[in-house]
Amino acid sequence: MKRLELLAPAGDMNKLKTALHFGADAVYLGGSKFSLRANAKNFEREELAEAVKYTHSAGKKIYVATNVFALNSDFEELKDYFVFLQSVGVDGVIISDAGALATCAKVAPKLEIHLSTQANTTNKYAAKFWAEQGVKRIVLARETSLSDIKEIRDFLPEEVELEAFVHGAMCIAYSGRCLLSNALTGRSSNKGDCVQACRWEYSIVETNRGGSPLTIGQEERGTYLLNSKDLNMIEHIGELAEAGVYSLKVEGRMKSPYYVASVVNAYRQAIDFYYANGSGAKLPQYLIDELYKNSHRDYTTGFYYGKEDTVCLDTSQPKCEYEFIAEVKGYDEEKGMLIVEMRNRFAAGDTLEILSADSKYGGDVLNIEKMFDAEMQPVEDAKIVQQLLYIPTDKKLSEKDILRKKVELRR
Repeated sequence: MKRLELLAPAGDMNKLKTALHFGADAVYLGGSKFSLRANAKNFEREELAEAVKYTHSAGKKIYVATNVFALNSDFEELKDYFVFLQSVGVDGVIISDAGALATCAKVAPKLEIHLSTQANTTNKYAAKFWAEQGVKRIVLARETSLSDIKEIRDFLPEEVELEAFVHGAMCIAYSGRCLLSNALTGRSSNKGDCVQACRWEYSIVETNRGGSPLTIGQEERGTYLLNSKDLNMIEHIGELAEAGVYSLKVEGRMKSPYYVASVVNAYRQAIDFYYANGSGAKLPQYLIDELYKNSHRDYTTGFYYGKEDTVCLDTSQPKCEYEFIAEVKGYDEEKGMLIVEMRNRFAAGDTLEILSADSKYGGDVLNIEKMFDAEMQPVEDAKIVQQLLYIPTDKKLSEKDILRKKVELRR
């Protein structure tokens, strides 16, 4: 059995580098067109070529989402795009549309095709059909249970891989096929422009009760019947592997670099722990706790165990125990100072927690006794967004490591 792949989101170049720094084996991203995350920064062609080069230099893989439901008018440009992706050495393309899949296979035969979760593969017969069309990897529908995944795995040729989401936001609609955003705002989720209208607050009115409408609400602000919990499978790595999942996918191309760092770091360690200790070993509590330190809604294991505990009735607003304070840009050996880029306000005297890919510093703290700006002028209160700051310390953190601060304990 091949070693599990940790697949991370890369909404832009900074997030791509962050994901790789914290241990992702592969990243997925979108170009400026044909991807279902139109509001992510995404990658123009020149940037995409640079991303491929950077990722391959790190010995990792890169997959490009081209998973829109294509119209007739899209295909001339799609053909050219597939040829371009093949020419720059992309490791795989993620496709949902059968016409786009057939076109890709014809014009760019060296491109490995991954079937998007949008194609809604929930059974072994559909999976085998797609394998017969040349698909090398199937990204399973989120509604698929572990027992069904095992059946699918046993029904497929060994060389066809299975990929499944393990963490992040879930769509309330079946396999993400939602028209709510389009109906309310004219922005289509199936063209990558979803406004997440399911997260809004609503009231439900029954209009046929003797001319006197009855308003039904979860609370005075409204109800969240359309709002889904976030997926979290960090305690079930072994079960996913034993069911036949190869690639463990983290959702979040629209999320912050801090989110990417925290989640990827936790899953990297959890996967390594699984290989070191086996499926039955209890995951260290600090790894479970790590996923409460970034932005999240209530957590669920989704549909993997056959139950549908996915609706979040509490609130549509995500919670976060920690604030992203600064990103490490490097260490100045001559000055003995850490160089950081400010992201949220902090001050001399604060104690910040370190999030690092280096186990020597993971969970450690940094006491901010003094700090200076680029001209070596003292700074007592860091309140200029993205200001470069120099902090005297012997902790030689690496570029892309993160400093954070606890703001409020909420679960």
